[in-house]
Amino acid sequence: MIMGMVSMTSLSQAEEKEPSGKLRHVVVFKFKESASAKDIEKVEKAFSALPEKIPQIKEYEWGTNNSPEMLDKGFTHCFLVTFASEKDREIYLPHPEHKKFVSILGPYLDEAFVIDYWAK
Repeated sequence: MIMGMVSMTSLSQAEEKEPSGKLRHVVVFKFKESASAKDIEKVEKAFSALPEKIPQIKEYEWGTNNSPEMLDKGFTHCFLVTFASEKDREIYLPHPEHKKFVSILGPYLDEAFVIDYWAK
């Protein structure tokens, strides 16, 4: 019985262990129709400045949709932020510079889609 409990404990610890690799944070925006090109450029620049201000960001890239499939549902901008650990993401999310960015984004954002995953 004790042996079975040790195995279960070891298994749960293994399951809780953080994967190695890259933690991807994917953020996709749909802007309000009222957002001008200048407004959107302001958001692009503000997001792109975050890697210099938040050292937990290991990689960053972004682009605009150019898919011919017509399945974008009005989402136009995709940002990919990479972290080395879940702890780094925990520091990033409430970081004052991230919050400042969110306040810049807010007036122009219609909808956002966010998904995080460990790259395999």
